[in-house]
Amino acid sequence: MATLSSPRRDDRDMIPKGLLWAMLALVLASLALVSFSVLTDREHAGTPPTSTVLEETWLILEGQSAQAVTVRDKDGKLIADLPHGGFITVIQNAMTRARTVAGVTGNPPMKVVRYANGRLTAYDPASGWSAELYAFGNDNKAAFERLLASQK
Repeated sequence: MATLSSPRRDDRDMIPKGLLWAMLALVLASLALVSFSVLTDREHAGTPPTSTVLEETWLILEGQSAQAVTVRDKDGKLIADLPHGGFITVIQNAMTRARTVAGVTGNPPMKVVRYANGRLTAYDPASGWSAELYAFGNDNKAAFERLLASQK
């Protein structure tokens, strides 16, 4: 003979009250830390150090497929046609996404900047997007360094 189980009680809390209080405390602590930082004009942590600009190069990255990318200078002269662009394709895809979100039309040039302290940065003035290329490792940074060297 089958037995009926007792009906589920909906009056019990599904999330423990202690956890809710802990989540509220985390939110309030975060708000207090950010407010303190803003009110005291605390210097930003985790930002790259400033340095002298050694070189600026304008490039046009054109995605051809999921992997292929064509690189041109700002005047449209072909620099590289890469069927497997690797990291350069990753940067091109990220920049294209930022441009889509920002509503940028066309494919204006982006700027690659080399600094005296070793930083290498990609910056897209059209969308405001940027990437610290040196932060992705030496091999990925070297891909853009080869592009810069090929223009000299």
